[in-house]
Amino acid sequence: MPSGKPKPARAGSAFRIERDPLGELQVPAGAYYGVQTRRAIENFAISGLTAPPELVVATILVKKAAARANAALGRLPADIADAIVAAADEVLTGSFRDQFVVDVYQAGAGTSHNMNANEVLANRASEILGGRLGEYTLVHPNDHVNMGQSTNDVYPTATRLALLLMLPDLLQRARALADGLREKSAEFANVLKTGRTHLQDAVPITAGQELGGFAANIAHAATDVERAWEGLRELNLGATAVGTGLNAGTDYTIMAIQDLAALTALPLRPAADRFRVTQSMGDVLACSGALRRLAVEVGRVASDLRLLSMGPRAGIAELQLPAVQPGSSIMPGKVNPSVPEMVNQVCFQVFGCDATILAAADAGQLELNVMMPVIAWNALHATRILREAMRVLQQRCVADLLVDAARCQELLDRSTALATALSPYIGYAATAEIAKESVRTGRSIRDLVRERRLLPDDQLDAVLSAEAMTSPGVPGSRTQTPTARTDAQTRTGGARTRIGKPGRGAATTARTTVRSAGSRAPGGAGSRRVAAPRSDHGRAPDLRRQRRR
Repeated sequence: MPSGKPKPARAGSAFRIERDPLGELQVPAGAYYGVQTRRAIENFAISGLTAPPELVVATILVKKAAARANAALGRLPADIADAIVAAADEVLTGSFRDQFVVDVYQAGAGTSHNMNANEVLANRASEILGGRLGEYTLVHPNDHVNMGQSTNDVYPTATRLALLLMLPDLLQRARALADGLREKSAEFANVLKTGRTHLQDAVPITAGQELGGFAANIAHAATDVERAWEGLRELNLGATAVGTGLNAGTDYTIMAIQDLAALTALPLRPAADRFRVTQSMGDVLACSGALRRLAVEVGRVASDLRLLSMGPRAGIAELQLPAVQPGSSIMPGKVNPSVPEMVNQVCFQVFGCDATILAAADAGQLELNVMMPVIAWNALHATRILREAMRVLQQRCVADLLVDAARCQELLDRSTALATALSPYIGYAATAEIAKESVRTGRSIRDLVRERRLLPDDQLDAVLSAEAMTSPGVPGSRTQTPTARTDAQTRTGGARTRIGKPGRGAATTARTTVRSAGSRAPGGAGSRRVAAPRSDHGRAPDLRRQRRR
């Protein structure tokens, strides 16, 4: 009958012999992991991807809290508990990270990952107490490190904890990006440009209003993420195998989760229903869905930055993105929107991670979802890459974004969408005829209206004011909401320059103010009440230059 005691490595040997319920196996002599981890290495040589560092940290925090709770309840001898806690602290400060070697794609539920952590802590704790690697008489992976636990409560708890620990940085990056876009919205609040719907010309908008919309969408999505993450604060630690709490107990559960809350400064709480949290990964799926929504908003901004900067000679070219690297190996001088391109790819990957989480969450059966390892990896990976993509987008693209005001004005002057403001005065059908004639002949809307004597010149100037079209109301009507103006909004026949931050050679150009003639719309047309996020509708206030009514 073979002995259950591991055989120490012979002097000079590269391996030691360890034994588990399946028999003996060689383990590298200097490894802090043990036989069960070694089996996982051999069985699951799949991707070369191992546990994310956040998951390692979270798992070790669980083990530390469990050791403390078991010691406080008198179940675990104090010296063993102290050694486990000391070993855990070493891992938490960065030691032994190379010993967490199990592939992401492993046996269901994460048993191999849990045992990897148990074995590393047991071996290091044994060393602290004077023992040798692979000799589990002083500290045992299952009996001591895993006391009162099951993979089925450790792994979901660690997954939730890892995601919660990543949340502050994720939110900070998202809100910094939103803030950066808001700053650009204020900086370019007075640059008139062509709005676009269906990728076709639409009525005027300001660059500030457009960028402000980008910022608001990202900020709103970040708030959704924060709300979704709240569900992760419920932990099933102490539920053990199927939710009943066998070999754990209410006192252990309360103490361990209180300790985790103290260690992480997070408002953690025991699950109201341990069976729910053990059976389902729905809370993580909800987080993934919110993260996907954030990725959609970030990806959409990246796509629009690429679209609006396309050119620089044969495209829209209203935006100028900072050059971060050469764009071609064959075309000298070519510069690409490299950062937004990277961001788009990251967002696509986040969508893929979410699809995997959805499929895996749906695959849960009866008392446990065994697909937790792939759920955890994808959730943590998506969180990390989106967090870093938002950081780079803000720091290396949005922060140095420029708007080419002259190009914006050039395209706006050529747009027939300005005719829309005529509808309250001459009707939709007549306005459509004017617009079609302008497209067919290349003549301006203004010239065609004058030729047909549809409106007097002073009223026409007010109605066709692109600047007036960016505020709620009917252009040319006394009831239109007045909008503050600055020098950057004025018009002149001279050369125009880009508008940027001081110190970048940016300059504003004086333009002639177009003032409303104060005419009322025929038939008593009044103000249209249009909701806007700010009372100035994204336009920078300057009371000294407020438009006269």
